[in-house]
This record gives sequence, structure tokens and C-alpha cells, in this order.
Amino acid sequence: MSNWRAFEDEVARSRDAGRAAELWWRDDDAADAGSALDRLLSVQHETQVPLALAVVPATATQALAARLVDESGVDVLQHGYAHTNHAPAGEKKMELGAHRPAMLVLGDLGTGWMALERLFGARALPVLVPPWNRIAPLLVPTLPEIGFRGLSTFGARSRIEPVKGLLQVNTHLDLMDWRGHRGFVGEDAALATLVRALGAGRITGEPVGVLSHHLAMDEGAWDFLRSLMGRARTMPGVTLPAAHRIFASREARV
Repeated sequence: MSNWRAFEDEVARSRDAGRAAELWWRDDDAADAGSALDRLLSVQHETQVPLALAVVPATATQALAARLVDESGVDVLQHGYAHTNHAPAGEKKMELGAHRPAMLVLGDLGTGWMALERLFGARALPVLVPPWNRIAPLLVPTLPEIGFRGLSTFGARSRIEPVKGLLQVNTHLDLMDWRGHRGFVGEDAALATLVRALGAGRITGEPVGVLSHHLAMDEGAWDFLRSLMGRARTMPGVTLPAAHRIFASREARV
């Protein structure tokens, strides 16, 4: 049985259980307009799947804001502040860690939010995407205090709301093999990961996130992204909600 068939069968199991297989799409590291972003948006146009674009506030340009003005299918999330690693050598990269005073980290995030709000207006959602999908646990309870209503990292979430007023909706399939050749993980591996995540989501109710990186993807990743989103868009039993709906929806909490 092909992995595409396994994907279709998992969607059918969700459908038979009386619930939709819920997929959402996040792309990280945006800061400027350019050919890679144009290619990303062309996939969004072609498939009509809503896109959540995680934007780095410190380097976000007016050109990016202008490029997105007419893109009704794109939401903007806050990708940390400057995507700068503050962890010491030998530790995993982390911008939002315990390596600096918490007030300094939170101050950066507040400055970043003001930059996104100024550039993107209502398109910017108060949802934090930590660079490298890592944030110090001690910082999480403070996020609602500075205005965040959502958090998105990678992997199965441990709680729907890590703290009251903060909804966590993660991604589960990264198209890139960062620990290996830094290219596409491969169709078989990607689909196997997706099927596992959908199976878990059928039980827990967690939406399944697909994570792309428009600035780093090779042709295999682009081809798979277009194929996956195109198939999912026309497949009975799959819903593809926009980020602004996921992070405002009570259905995402059950």
C-alpha cells in the first residue's frame, strides 16, 4: 500500500469516526519579499489552502508588507524577535531561553509585536512562533500578560492551554531534514509522519500542522508541498482552517 493510500485511509478513519482530519499550514522565517516568497504564494494561490506566515519582526520589511496587502489567504504570526541564538556554544539554538533576563526577552517580544502591528495591521495575529520551536518554560506563563493569545511550536502539545488564555496549536510535519542533508525529508518519511500525526489527532482532537520553509526548500520539498495541499484541498473529510480561525475557535480546544 502506498503512503498516499495510507494518508487517504487515515482521513477515512477520521471521517468514519465522525470528525474531520484537520490540517493547517505554517511557513517560517519570512522577513522580506522575493522570489522564494513569490513561489510560496503561488502554491497558496494554486491550492487555495490558507497559509500562516511566521515573520521575524526585527528584520521584516515594508516590501514584505506591501507584497502581502492583497493576499487574503495569508495570516501573519510573530516569529520571535530577531531569530538570534542566545544559547552558549554546545547547546541547542534558542532565542527565547533563560540565557538572558526574562524582562529583556519579553521586552524584545513586545517591540516585535509593535513592529508587526505597524507593518501588517489586523493581518498580524497575537500568536508566538518561537525560533527553532523552543521557548523556556518559565516564559510561557508571561505570554498572555504581554498580549499573546496563541503559541505554536513543533510536536504534539502536552496541553491545549499551557496557561489560561494561551491556546497552543503546533506543527507536526517539517518538510526539511535539518539534522541530515538539510533537504526534503522524502515523500515516504513525510507521509508516514503525517499519518501518525493524523492518527493521534483523531484521538486527541489536535489539529495537525504542516511546516514549510520557503527560504530553504529544495525541489523535492516544493513538489511535495504542492501535491499534499492540492490533494488535501479536494479530499472529503479534510478541513484546512486558517490560523485566525484556529486560534479563535473553540473547536480547537476540544
